[in-house]
Amino acid sequence: MMSAEEFEAMTADAPRPEWRGPEWRVSDGLVDYPTALAEMERRVADIREGTAPEQVWLLEHPPLYTAGTSAKGEDLLDAGGLPVFETGRGGQYTYHGPGQRIGYVMLDLKPRGSDLRRFVHDLEAWLIATLAQFNIRGERRDGRVGIWVVASDGTENKIAALGIRVRRWVSFHGVALNVEPNLARFGGIIPCGIRQHGVTSLADQGILASMPEVDAALKVGFAEVFRAQGSI
Repeated sequence: MMSAEEFEAMTADAPRPEWRGPEWRVSDGLVDYPTALAEMERRVADIREGTAPEQVWLLEHPPLYTAGTSAKGEDLLDAGGLPVFETGRGGQYTYHGPGQRIGYVMLDLKPRGSDLRRFVHDLEAWLIATLAQFNIRGERRDGRVGIWVVASDGTENKIAALGIRVRRWVSFHGVALNVEPNLARFGGIIPCGIRQHGVTSLADQGILASMPEVDAALKVGFAEVFRAQGSI
């Protein structure tokens, strides 16, 4: 019988199967929120039925606010004429608009152990890995959802948000990374219900990155995290 050491030596240089991640979709232009929601709903149903592959959809929305399942009315300060959409994702109020990269993540979590906590942790790790490619240190904070950047004066500002929904163990909604949005729009709400901290972006941090550059970093970061975790 071959020993474990002999088997390891024999297979060390053997070609490994190619990693197969989800389908990536990138939308040019702005996608209105009801259209995006309807398309996510259809894809989630198809993934559940086994008739469509998993997908990560990268897009931008026109200026709007969304209210998660934990949103409080008093946190909507002044919509300023922008539409406000109630949505089934977790979380509170947030702003979406041009210059913010949305990543809608539609994955079947059942083969991955139906572990929602781990999935959220991996989404956070994905954002952190993406930011690291631009030499920005993103950090988690207990009790504060999202990814945070610490300024030189010690203040902390949110650079990326996440809010998900799961239906029959297929995820949808996802993450939002501030590339170069109009940060003043966040003044119409208490973002994610957190009053004592602000928001920032790649541009606000001095990083002028194009959306294709951000997309490339997101794809690399996704593979690093989910392939390393064996999540896909």
